[in-house]
Amino acid sequence: MANKYRIALDAMGGDHGLEVTVPAALKALGTYADIELILVGDEAQINNTLAKHQTNASDRLHVKPATQVVAMDESPTSALKNKKDSSMRVAINLVKDGEADAAVSAGNTGALMATARFVLKTLPGIDRPAICTVIPALQGHTHMLDLGANVDSAAEHLYQFALMGSELAKAIDDIESPKVGLLNIGQEEIKGNEQVKAAHALLSKSPLNYIGYVEGDDIYLGDVDVVVCDGFVGNVALKNTEGVAKMISTLLKDGFKRNILTKLAGLIALPVLTRFRHQVDPRRYNGASLLGLRGIVVKSHGGADSFAYANAIGIARTEAIKQVPQRIDKQVAALLATRVEA
Repeated sequence: MANKYRIALDAMGGDHGLEVTVPAALKALGTYADIELILVGDEAQINNTLAKHQTNASDRLHVKPATQVVAMDESPTSALKNKKDSSMRVAINLVKDGEADAAVSAGNTGALMATARFVLKTLPGIDRPAICTVIPALQGHTHMLDLGANVDSAAEHLYQFALMGSELAKAIDDIESPKVGLLNIGQEEIKGNEQVKAAHALLSKSPLNYIGYVEGDDIYLGDVDVVVCDGFVGNVALKNTEGVAKMISTLLKDGFKRNILTKLAGLIALPVLTRFRHQVDPRRYNGASLLGLRGIVVKSHGGADSFAYANAIGIARTEAIKQVPQRIDKQVAALLATRVEA
């Protein structure tokens, strides 16, 4: 019998809660025959929402009660101390207890990272978890980390991020030796702050396929598989990407609506525009991995719709199939052993 991958969903988290998580769960079950989903949250509300979708609960869909919800503006400390029975915490507990292979949440990012780190702990040799997501690029896509979990990262942390990102790219994209670049303000050796320069020195001596410094435009245009950066810089870059994509989409839409001639031009260009929209659609890339933990946790965008949330479920499934935490653990152990011997 084929393996079944059990994924726990924080059904109450995010800007839209059950309005998104329930239809996303049903969509994912229809897409992937090898998953089981556990909707974690208020049992009555979940069942009522399922009834509205006129669906009988599949034998691959389960409900796990939780009495609390972490607010989107709640502090990580408050979530850890006061929300021990939140849908977020219970979903992550299921991963810790081996009842789920992964957890997905659209909830408060800070609370999710703090809770996941507290419950699951970091892998041996990893000081800090990192948030990694896929960015659309000319060459397909680029894995980028950290995107906000660590706003002040030392050189050793950037080295660890590179290792985790490389292993993720190997697993997800089946790349034997992913090209890893370190984000900097220039490609010259003399540029960058002390943290970046120190990280560059570490990576240059590592067994990774490190190609050196990359600049911001290389995220989208360069021949690189993994881009490593501090969480402060990475989060700014990510939000900049989202903003530019929305701006271009809005300008194109407004431009083609100006008059009858531009509307006709829009009709002629429709196939190209449709393909462009598909390629840069942020919903296709929704789902950021919390790497470095002893379990799989995927963060969905808080405002994600059901299509985007279902994509995050798909990412959790893929990481479970590829056993990403185990692969990172094995790679880190091998590198630590090499360092000891040296």
